Amino acid sequence: MDTEGEQLCEAARDGDVAKVKTLTESGADISFFDSDGLTPLMHAAKLGHTNVVRALLEAGAPWNALSPSNLSAGDFAMDAGHQEAFEVLLNAGIQAEMVLGTIARKKEKDADADGDGEGDYLEDRVSFSEDKLMDSDSKAVMMAWEKPLMEAHAKAVCSGGGNILNVGFGMGLVDTAIQQYGPATHTIVEAHPQVYERMLRSGWDKKDNVKIIFGCWQDVLSQLESYDGIFFDTYGEYYEDLREFHQHLPKLLKPGGIYSFFNGLCGGNAFFHVVYCHLVSLELENLGYSTQLIPLPVKDCLGEEVWRGVSQKYWQLDTYYLPVCQSIQDTE
Repeated sequence: MDTEGEQLCEAARDGDVAKVKTLTESGADISFFDSDGLTPLMHAAKLGHTNVVRALLEAGAPWNALSPSNLSAGDFAMDAGHQEAFEVLLNAGIQAEMVLGTIARKKEKDADADGDGEGDYLEDRVSFSEDKLMDSDSKAVMMAWEKPLMEAHAKAVCSGGGNILNVGFGMGLVDTAIQQYGPATHTIVEAHPQVYERMLRSGWDKKDNVKIIFGCWQDVLSQLESYDGIFFDTYGEYYEDLREFHQHLPKLLKPGGIYSFFNGLCGGNAFFHVVYCHLVSLELENLGYSTQLIPLPVKDCLGEEVWRGVSQKYWQLDTYYLPVCQSIQDTE
């Protein structure tokens, strides 16, 4: 039994900053999980002891440790309405991901270069059904429950009319919605050969205003022009790929244009999702874009029957935050 760890949890619950500092300085395990599966940071967050939260974070407590019920310290603070503790944890998460997260994500991406990244997905066989597109591991590439979200994305990126770009066709949900707005041109980039073949069989290449570009977006940048609306939703890629795409927005997005992307960032944990929503907004701001996150309730779309036959639930939250991005100069 880790007596010091138990004492640290007790001090965190009591809000005793002095004792917390004494214990951490004497070598108590700040990552200790008690018999309930909670860390000292989780206890402090749950009870709103902000100063203890700060002290534990400064001592190196992991902000992203998870309890057996898949909750982090930030989730406990958020659920209990402890705003100050929540904001301290949120800032810690953002700072960690901006600095260390970039390194860790790059390592993960490199480690998976021969694993289950985009390269493997593009060589993988996919299966289509009425309500989902699946890879060979029964992971959902796209599902019909997303249709209202895709319609909302299409409305946002088509709000100014003109020329529209979508990266990632999938089941064609967003492109079908885009067509309802009659854009002057509608460019679709799709990298998966089976999805591309299905597009051709369905006659997408015969539509007057549609231009299909087959290939990974990274490989076809030279074929892209500039657009009034852009939507990005690829499968088998990483956050680093999304960030890389954002670097090209100044050339791809016309002044006054609207950009949006499928916001599935950390869709299995509410606090991590908030961290990444803030992170991507900050990184877009550094590129000169403002981001508005529009809340859309999705709880009623996601009964257990939706996930039948799917090996992994990629979305488990009650609210989807739809990003609408435009140049900061356009909003001034």
